[in-house]
Amino acid sequence: MEKIIMIKYGELSTKKDNIKQFTDKLLKNVQKKLKGYNISITKNKVRMYINIYENNEDEIIYKLKEVFGIHSIVVCYKISTDLEIIKDECLKLLKEKQFKTFKVVTNRAYKSFELNSMEVSKLIGAHILKNINDIGVDVHNPDLTLKVEIRDEKFSYIYTNEIEGLKGYPVGIQGKGLLMLSGGIDSPVAGFLSQKRGIDIDCIYFESPPHTSLAAKNKVVELAKILSKYGSNINIHVVPFTEFQEEIYKNIDSTYMITIMRRMMYRISAIVSKNIKSNILINGESIGQVASQTLQSMYVINSVTNMPVIRPVSCLDKLEIIGISKKIGTYDTSILPFEDCCTIFVPKHPVINPNMEKCVYYETLIDYQKLINECINNIEIINVNTMNEIHDDLL
Repeated sequence: MEKIIMIKYGELSTKKDNIKQFTDKLLKNVQKKLKGYNISITKNKVRMYINIYENNEDEIIYKLKEVFGIHSIVVCYKISTDLEIIKDECLKLLKEKQFKTFKVVTNRAYKSFELNSMEVSKLIGAHILKNINDIGVDVHNPDLTLKVEIRDEKFSYIYTNEIEGLKGYPVGIQGKGLLMLSGGIDSPVAGFLSQKRGIDIDCIYFESPPHTSLAAKNKVVELAKILSKYGSNINIHVVPFTEFQEEIYKNIDSTYMITIMRRMMYRISAIVSKNIKSNILINGESIGQVASQTLQSMYVINSVTNMPVIRPVSCLDKLEIIGISKKIGTYDTSILPFEDCCTIFVPKHPVINPNMEKCVYYETLIDYQKLINECINNIEIINVNTMNEIHDDLL
């Protein structure tokens, strides 16, 4: 009886003619995640199997729980597709367990097997009842569920425990997106949820020294590092925004400062996104949460670009977003008290229903195209996996 790790695909199994593309990408992501481990991996259309050659099963499972595209992780035993062997190996497995009630669930994927799923379950159950004392069958609420998968003419698999995976699609299968990462609670969650749908992400961060600190920048780097463990090789595109922000502060009506600033951020982000061959912008906007996230504000701000903007947390409330941030490990970093450029120069009464014509007029008061070019030409790129800073040679 050989102990292995089985990966179930879940949603990927619905892809029909495209399933190989998805499972090939998942295989590459798993291989990348488990690089350096003494393992071998095989896969087919419905399952992936990992053979482990050292005593590091828990470590490997921990790594797999950070890979999108995995519906569940199963530590199982590979046995011959022979009814008597299946019965005996199931008995051996359950003799190692503590339980009072159990049930057997069989998946007869190999349709040429002589018995159907229900018949196999009944025979295995009877064999266990005959050989283990003081136990009974409970099909509704058992202490233990024994699962049997008869997959092909050679091999079957038995197990009693299934570990939930991250689900979703393998990161990268849908292409790239650019995450507007502010350092707050919402945008890292938006990045995580985008990765769950198969989007590989880079990040853009607007810094405004000396109004924002090095600590605020390092906080964003740490958030990006946390997101990178879920599959993306993240570059942070750090935009020097000080002069731009000061020009807005000096020349624009205070109630419209945030709206104009966000419009400029969208313009810059769209340019960077195109340069890195990203298909979309992603941000952590949640409808109605702040003045710039009313529906009218979103409409006016979004109007400066025709690039699709994905808002994964737009319909979640704050407590739901906080719950996800704690689960994925970003919350404690997000709440560190370092101001970003979105929280400085905030007026007492920002407009919540901005007028498009007023925005266009206010923007004539600054040479914003020149300021955009200066921002683009002086972007700093930080790769969070290597932490090496490189020059932006994309433009």
